[in-house]
This record gives sequence, structure tokens and C-alpha cells, in this order.
Amino acid sequence: MTRLFKLSWRLILRLLYRVEVTGLENYDKAGDRVLIIANHTSLLDGILMYAWLPETPTFAINTEIAAKKAFKPFLYFVHLFEMDTLNPLSMKSIIKFIKQDNKAIIFPEGRITRTGTLMKIYDGPGLIADKSGATILPICIEGAQFSRLSYMKGRGYVRWFPKIRLSILPPEKLNLPPEITGHARRRAASRRMYDIMCKLSYTSFDQKRTLYSAMLAASNSFDKKQVLIEDISRETLSYKTLILRSILLSQLIKKQTSSGEHIGVLMPNVNALPVLFFALQFIGRVPAMLNFSSGMLAVNRACQTAQVKTIFTSRRFITNAKLEKMAEDLEKNHTVIYLEDLRNEIGLGNKLLALLMSFNPEKHYAKQKINTNPDSAAVILFTSGSEGHPKGVVLSHGNLLANYCQVRCHIYFNPSELVFSCLPLFHSFGLNAGFLMPLFGGARTFLYPTPLHYRIIPELIYELRATIFFGTNTFFKSYARYAHPYDFNSLRCVVAGAEKLHDDTIRLWANKYGIRIIQGYGVTETSPVISINTLMSNEAGTVGRIIPDMECYIKPVEGIEHGGHLVVKGPNVMQGYLFHDKPGKIHPPSTERGSGWYDTGDIADIDNEGNIIILGRAKRFAKIGGEMVSLSAVEELAALTWPDISHAATAVYDDRKGERIILVTEKQAAERKELQQAAKINQIGELTIPKTVLSVDKIPVLGTGKTDYINLAKLVDSDDTEKVENSWKNKISKLVKHSPSGKS
Repeated sequence: MTRLFKLSWRLILRLLYRVEVTGLENYDKAGDRVLIIANHTSLLDGILMYAWLPETPTFAINTEIAAKKAFKPFLYFVHLFEMDTLNPLSMKSIIKFIKQDNKAIIFPEGRITRTGTLMKIYDGPGLIADKSGATILPICIEGAQFSRLSYMKGRGYVRWFPKIRLSILPPEKLNLPPEITGHARRRAASRRMYDIMCKLSYTSFDQKRTLYSAMLAASNSFDKKQVLIEDISRETLSYKTLILRSILLSQLIKKQTSSGEHIGVLMPNVNALPVLFFALQFIGRVPAMLNFSSGMLAVNRACQTAQVKTIFTSRRFITNAKLEKMAEDLEKNHTVIYLEDLRNEIGLGNKLLALLMSFNPEKHYAKQKINTNPDSAAVILFTSGSEGHPKGVVLSHGNLLANYCQVRCHIYFNPSELVFSCLPLFHSFGLNAGFLMPLFGGARTFLYPTPLHYRIIPELIYELRATIFFGTNTFFKSYARYAHPYDFNSLRCVVAGAEKLHDDTIRLWANKYGIRIIQGYGVTETSPVISINTLMSNEAGTVGRIIPDMECYIKPVEGIEHGGHLVVKGPNVMQGYLFHDKPGKIHPPSTERGSGWYDTGDIADIDNEGNIIILGRAKRFAKIGGEMVSLSAVEELAALTWPDISHAATAVYDDRKGERIILVTEKQAAERKELQQAAKINQIGELTIPKTVLSVDKIPVLGTGKTDYINLAKLVDSDDTEKVENSWKNKISKLVKHSPSGKS
């Protein structure tokens, strides 16, 4: 009777939801003493596992849920273990039950998701797995969150019968060290369970495809007609219009470029950029995202490094941004094509063909048979050059999609969210977090052309009721100077990256807006995210724990007692660099541990709970009398002394101590003795106090929001030279003044 009932449910669910099940062989590998865990997506979850698991395991559920009438018919056919979360004896009973070589199913979230991603993970499941010595069998349920039996109504694209996939992952153990005991062991078990649940979310998305095919898959998962992207002109794009326009534009680009060619993209954050980006993806061209704010010399060198022959831009943009001279210089050695000119070439035939192809884009995209390998180059970005010569960073389709999978369990991209994206798309943070990730998750995105409009952006966020906002410490501090206390009331997730988030910025946003800024960490070479704090786990002073499917180690550095070079490996690590002196050849990352490992160039430490603490760039340490001093720590001291003001530290050669630290600050009439007082109060070492303090009107900043340390060094060098000259002039004048003859 039970078997017939299971088969009946299996047939019904397969007909209605086209259920796919993978990894059933892992069920037998788990053995007898097993704790089965799954993400909780809908009211269908229990029925799905009952119908497809070979045996009928025991479901451990809350007594309140078990008492509901709606569940009674289903509960009649399964083994049930009712748990009272307030009763310690209940926990001991299920531990004893599993120890007797039984299998039990539990949902670590304890409730059905309301965000489409992971909810809070309770300590109980980790404790049960640890105390019982059970093998954990993770099961991922994907698609059921879009059904009418989910709790996503009003928060996502809910429909009657979405496709559902069950993925049974390989079994694993908690494997906690025996020396961890008591409350620390409970926390460690809970963290380990959370990591396994994040892995569920990570593996549920198919990253073995290209960006264009992932976009098409997203269009099939969500409402194709919903507003997806909007720009400052208030023109909107849906999945449907993005697909149609990208196909149309690709037919024109195809005539003027060759397969696999690196194409320069010189565009701001407007709707034409996503269309151009996916048009290039459709026909297998590789966009090289050019940083127009870096100046003509840097853009020209970037084109040489990536062997760019053709550049696409817009006449309107060139005029508005006053880049006529740059465009004129680029035209000397490159073919510069303006999108307005291409628009004039579009005929009725082109439109009809594109419309026909847009009805079945999967078929016509597959026909291209160009750049459809997930491991092939998808985009070329360029390092900021804030501390050295820019390099080309080649990211594959798999790199970018893996990073989306790694992040989506922490940040809920779904159709109810609106991402305000003002970071430029030539920057990895802006490209993936501010554009591609929301697109793959079905979230809406508002593209704004610059992050530098400190008065306008808060007003737009208030008007649009944006919910997710990405930025940098520099920008967040500047917005807070002008924004009304109610401007950011709709924001639910504010994430800082690209540079260190300072304590004064955190306090300012918490006090003025009641918003906790979440700090993440990454580099262009890792697509970009490496670690991130979350709303559920936010450790002050850290950049969070490393994301799923990444490894890291700390490489010791002479002169630094705690910490060292942070070296990482994972599916989001770039294919390799393009160097200016070796154009066209990709140089994969590698370290002493082999290929695939990438040295971030950052000095970091890792605490007992796995949180990464960034101490500063390796290049941003000064060696004074044999001691390594972090320039970031100098900037933090300045922020403690003069909050809400921008500061930057750099080092210059010193013939006595090796190097000398100079603090550049926007604080007028700043004096070193104020820094000394703050250092004494906060018990900060003497070496962290800069020898020289230089006041300026404006610290140079890159378009990405990072401090421009190259121009800062030039500024300091020129000022230092001037001070030396003035010093000698003063000495000479004193000698003349005290000379008996009055002559030198």
C-alpha cells in the first residue's frame, strides 16, 4: 500500500512539475546512521522526498506543524518524530533515535523560505549530527520556491507548475576537532551545518554554461515581460526586449568583426551597455571593458594589452562626458564604431530576422557554435592601476557564473528586489554584483552612470525604493554627508567592497539611517567576491568567511608576526592575466602550491571562526627600521582622529629609517599632535603615527571609488620636494641674517 502511494505521488509530481532527480546513488553511500538535511522551499518539500527516496525515513518536525490539520493526511503515510524546540529531552530523544542506525529528515532552516534563498540556520541540526555521529546527506530542492505552495507570493515569479529538481549530494561528516568542547563546539557544529546548506544553494545552479545561455535560462524561470533594467533616461528593458535587441545588434556587429575577437567597450551605465554586452556574447565576441575615467594613455595601453582593434561607443556619451579628444586619439589606431551609426543601418529585414530568432533564441544561439564553452573567455577587465600598471584580467563564463552561485546564498536576488547599480561596469564589482547577478536572479536593476553624484543618488534610491545597494567606503561616506535620514529607508542589504570599510562609516550609517553595512572582500581576478559578511553573520573588523567551493591559505611574510599573503583557489579564479609587454598570451595564476592558486597581494589573517581579516595590501606596508607598518592602519588612526573626513597614507624613501609615512588628509590645518593624542587614547603604537601630515582640498579618487595612490604619490613627491626646497631657503636666509657682513 505504501509503495503504491509513493509511486502515485511520484507520477503526479512528475506530470505536474516535471521533477528531475539526480544523485540517488548517494543515498546508499550514506549508510544507516544518517541525518538527511534539505533546504525548505515550499509545502511540497516533504512530499517530494517521500516520493523519491528509496525508503520511508522519519521526518523530524515541529509539534506545532504536526498538529495542523492540513498535514494530517500526509503524516499518516510517513514516520514522524515530533520535536518540541523548547524541550531539551526532545533533542536527546532524536539523537538517541539516530544513534540506533536510523535515518531522519530535518530542515535546518526550520521554516519555509520567504526570500528564495537560505533563511536562518538553527543550532539544533548541527548539534544532532555531532552528538549522534551521523553521516549528513544533503538534498537540494530547486524550483519549488516558484510554486503556488511556496511563501514567495509577492516576492518572486510564482506560478502553478514550475520545473523542480532534486539533487542528492555526496554524504559527508561534520568532522569537528575533538579538542573543541562545550559552547564552542555547538557554535562550530552550527557553522559547519551552515556551510553545508550554502553548498546546497551553490550546487543547485548550473554554472557549466555561458553567460548568454544563463540569461536565457533566467528568462524562462522568471516573467519575460517584467521590467529588468532601467536607466537614467527611464527607458526599460525586459528579458524579452534584451534578447531581441541583443540579437538585432549582433547581426550588425558580426559583419564588422571576426569570431573570438576582443572588442573594446567604451560605455557608461546605460541600457545600451547590457544590450551591447549580450550582443557580443551571442556571436562569440569577447568584450574588453575599457575604463574611460583612467585617461587616454591607460585606455590606449589596455587596448594594446588585449589586442583590441575595434571599439564600440556612443556619440552622445562621448559628447556628454567631454571625451572628444580621447575618441579622436583612439580613431588613429582603432576602428571606433558609434552605436548611433549602427542604428541607422538597421533595415526592415534585420528587424524581422531578429524578431523571428527571438522566438526561439536557444536554437539560434546554439547554431552559432562560437564561444559556447563555459571555460572560454567571457570578458576582459583591467586592474584598477591604483598601485601599478594595469593588467588585463581574463574571466571565463564559468568564473562569473560560479561567483554568482557562491554569492546568491548570502544575498537574495529575486524579482521583489531592486538593485541600485552606480558602480561602473568596467569594474568587476559593478559588472558581476551590480549587473549580472541581479539579472540571473530575476531582480530589477537601475543603472546610474556615475557613483560621484552624492546628492542625486540618495534621492533616486528614495524615489525608486531600492532594496540592494553596492558601493565603497569612500562613496558611502560621501552619500551620508548629503542624504536625508529617510532617503535609505527602503534598503535591506547594503554591501561595501573594493576598499576597506572604516569604523566611522559604519557608525555614521548605523546612527543616521539605522542601516548595518555588510562588508565583503574580493579582487578583479576572482570575479570578484572571495568572502562576505551576511545579515545573519556579521563579524565587525572582518570581511566574513570564505564563500563556498573556495580554498585559501596564509603565506608568511617576513616582518609580519600575525598574518601573511592571502592565497586563494576556486572556480571563480580568473583564467589568467594579459600583460602589456606580452599581448595576446594568457598567463594562468600559480603559486608554490601549483596552478590555479592566486596570490591576492593582500596581507590577511584568519580568526578561529574562519573570518578573514584584511590587514592591508602587501604594497601598502611601509618598512620602518625593519618593522612592517600598515598604511591602512595609519588611515584608520586618521579616521579615529578626524571622523567623516577622507584620508590616505603613502610612504616615501627615507635615508635613515628606510621609509617615511606621509598622511594626506582633507582635514584643513591638521596637526600631527592630534594623531599622537588619538594614538595614546586608543593604545596604538608609535610607528603608526605618520611623520608628516599634508592637508589637501581633495584626495585623488579613481572612478571605481578607490583612492588613486599613483596620483597621490605624485602629489606627495611634489609636496615633499617643495618642503625640502623651502627648508633650504629658510636655512640660507637664517645664515644670511646672522652673517656679520649680511652676505652669504
